[in-house]
Amino acid sequence: MSSAALPAPRPLGGRRAAFVWSIGVGVYFVAVIFRTSLGVAGLDAAERFHVNASALSTFSILQLLVYAGMQIPVGLMVDRLGTKKVLVLGTVLFTVGQLGFALSPSYATALGSRALLGCGDAMTFISVLRLGSRWFPAKHGPMIGQVAALFGMAGNLVSTIVIARSLHGIGWTQTFAGSSLAGVVVLVLVLLFLRDHPEGHEPPPAHHAGAAFVRRQIAESWREPGTRLGMWVHFTTQFPAMVFLLLWGMPFLVEAQGLSRGTAGELLTLVVLSNMVVGLVYGQVIARHHAARLPLALGTVGATALLWAATIAYPGAHAPMWLLVTLCLVLGACGPASMIGFDFSRPANPPERQGTASGITNMGGFIASMTTLLAVGVLLDATGDNYRIAFSSVFFLEALGLAQILRLRARAQRRERDHLVASRVEAVHVPV
Repeated sequence: MSSAALPAPRPLGGRRAAFVWSIGVGVYFVAVIFRTSLGVAGLDAAERFHVNASALSTFSILQLLVYAGMQIPVGLMVDRLGTKKVLVLGTVLFTVGQLGFALSPSYATALGSRALLGCGDAMTFISVLRLGSRWFPAKHGPMIGQVAALFGMAGNLVSTIVIARSLHGIGWTQTFAGSSLAGVVVLVLVLLFLRDHPEGHEPPPAHHAGAAFVRRQIAESWREPGTRLGMWVHFTTQFPAMVFLLLWGMPFLVEAQGLSRGTAGELLTLVVLSNMVVGLVYGQVIARHHAARLPLALGTVGATALLWAATIAYPGAHAPMWLLVTLCLVLGACGPASMIGFDFSRPANPPERQGTASGITNMGGFIASMTTLLAVGVLLDATGDNYRIAFSSVFFLEALGLAQILRLRARAQRRERDHLVASRVEAVHVPV
């Protein structure tokens, strides 16, 4: 075989890679601002649209239902169309959704706007993961994923600080309509500067033949134990913090714990800040010690369950501030732990299936979040706003996810070792 026939070397990153990837991360940053803006506006939304707890939770449930339902289609779209086209479409959808939410005159139109927003939001994170895998070497995968999630949490920080203050300063319409301009800015940046891959590193042409391609991509991705393990890790770790930040944290802290909105907002901010710090730590640890993936995930699940139980079962009307602070610090680890799911699915699948496999993995946490959001809303209405009973629903999903993780871990580890051995043998026998 001539040297011209050898595959192009993997991209090595650099300034150009960092610039292009930062544009994709910027899109995800804005998408998270829009996604989580309802978390600080839940009480305002209830007053604006005259709805109860169950109806209020429907906003987030519908948004996450669309998001979760779009993960496999989006993964297939990324594998087939490339990152740029998917990010452009996603940015248009979530920007229109945010603007529509600002202008909605009724509960029904507001629901439609959140669904549109969820559809666009669903197209961002998988695209950013794919972009990173095209512009950086594989060894940087864990850190790239955690840094992307860190910037997403920075978007959450904007919601808890800027959106919350703006709502009470300039009002509903001006806040949400003004924030939608950020979507226009990142759309322009994507159109002008984003590229799917470095020059000279074009992926080989693939033959994507309709339904047969779709079935094959999904089936082959799902067949890998690493994909399924990644999904259940994401399922079990992400949702407690997502439920807390996306909708029920503010009402719980204000109505059940007797805190002011300002103090509750500071605690939500603490969750975000903890997430950003823990994300950097987890990324570094996993990049250096691959075997730390499962212990970190299981440790996060255990710590979350312990602090959640201690908070809602604390005797007396209100939990002490030190316990609420500790809970928020531990909830900050949920997002970084959920990223470990992608570190199981990524090595289990070849590059041409990365989008589909990531979509399956990413479904896990959002299905769990959607289920818990609904359960909490229904239980609050059924029990007269008893948060102890409503928040206990978290433990059922954690137990389910933990059982699946323990069931799949050995099988996934064996399969990953087989992939590693096969790749080393192939590398040794590549003809020159």
